[in-house]
Amino acid sequence: QVQLMESGGGSVQSGGSLRLSCAASGIVYSTDGSICMGWGRQVPGKERELIATLRPNGQTTYAVSLEGRITISGDGAKNMAYLQMADLQPEDTAIYYCAAARTDTVDLCPRTFDYWGQGTQVTVSS
Repeated sequence: QVQLMESGGGSVQSGGSLRLSCAASGIVYSTDGSICMGWGRQVPGKERELIATLRPNGQTTYAVSLEGRITISGDGAKNMAYLQMADLQPEDTAIYYCAAARTDTVDLCPRTFDYWGQGTQVTVSS
């Protein structure tokens, strides 16, 4: 059974930074494996969107609107994924979710992820 558990959310002032963590069980992320890790968020009133992905080969992709302010990383030894966020703005207020997906190739992740955590709230005040 795949479980993803996020932590690290909270309240921060505009311009601040946060690092979200995701503890995975039931799957193992490794650079030669078959698991993609990702982070998504759901802004109030909008659908959940995938904002960052980490391929098994270490390559990353980001939502265009957030590129340069967020960084996804993984630690296979600890089976953890992280999302470092900088220069947070009130419009970044959302529930942030960890995600995972199986892939057949180390250099490509599927467009939809199969597994999602419960989410962690991030609130940015001006």
